[in-house]
Amino acid sequence: MAFALLRRRGPSNFERAADGSMTLIEHIRELRNRLFKASLGIVVGFGLGIWLAQDVRHLLQQPYCELEGSTVDGKCQFAQLGPADVLLLDLKIALWVGLIVAAPIWLYQLWAFIAPGLHRHERKYAYIFTALAAPLFAAGAVLAFFVVAKGLEFLVGLAGEDVTNTLEITRYISFVTNMILMFGVAFEFPLIVLMLNFVGLVTGRKMLGWWRIAVFVFFLFSAIVTPTPDPFGMTALAICLCALYFAAVGVAMLNDRRRGRGKEIYAGLDDDEVSPLHLEPEPVTAGERVETVAPVSAPDPVPAPQPIDRRYDDMT
Repeated sequence: MAFALLRRRGPSNFERAADGSMTLIEHIRELRNRLFKASLGIVVGFGLGIWLAQDVRHLLQQPYCELEGSTVDGKCQFAQLGPADVLLLDLKIALWVGLIVAAPIWLYQLWAFIAPGLHRHERKYAYIFTALAAPLFAAGAVLAFFVVAKGLEFLVGLAGEDVTNTLEITRYISFVTNMILMFGVAFEFPLIVLMLNFVGLVTGRKMLGWWRIAVFVFFLFSAIVTPTPDPFGMTALAICLCALYFAAVGVAMLNDRRRGRGKEIYAGLDDDEVSPLHLEPEPVTAGERVETVAPVSAPDPVPAPQPIDRRYDDMT
């Protein structure tokens, strides 16, 4: 009975979207439903984030509160310029927490809407890259947390003993979260390069030839985003990015070997280098004789038309 009911239901929305049988109105209606479910998941995550907002804010305050001289009477002190600054900050943190907690829901809804337009191997690659993107971003965020702790120690020490450091709470949290975001996004760069290799835009050997440029770009980026001029935080971020890049190059070369790339006739040749010819030329021989054909006689001339003699009677 249940099997018969399932058979009567017909193809699912995924199957209909994949074979192109859905109309434009049905696609728009499905998008509306997907957005509603994703928004509902974010609202539920936001409610959980309100409950965790103060704990997350205390966690973000920890790098500064561990510094010497940041506590007054055993309590870590921050400044608030407006009466509702902390309330708005907690709501913002709750929204961030809600987006992270509800990520499996809204990412699934987004994927369920896009996936029917992809091929099977494209969906497989999307699963792999999504599974790698989350831990890479988390690793970058953890590294940023330790770099911020060292950076604050250096920056606060520049003020001197005659200056009391009381940081404004919203600007401090923005500083920490921006560092976490930049480090997390930077850790996704090798994954993007690896994606270009899987789609066939660049080979692993070409990526290996770019290692000098990549290392320079990584150190330049690290020098810009790290909050302190000391070489420790910059070097830590740059070394991690270099290690991830060379790991991506290794995976790309294995993928090229699996697909047989680099074995073409023009592989390993520069653009201005002549490719070798492996074909043996055959001797040129005379062709068969063509018999002569009698010329075609000219057609008889067409006689000129005779003038028509027309006589008209006078009309009276």
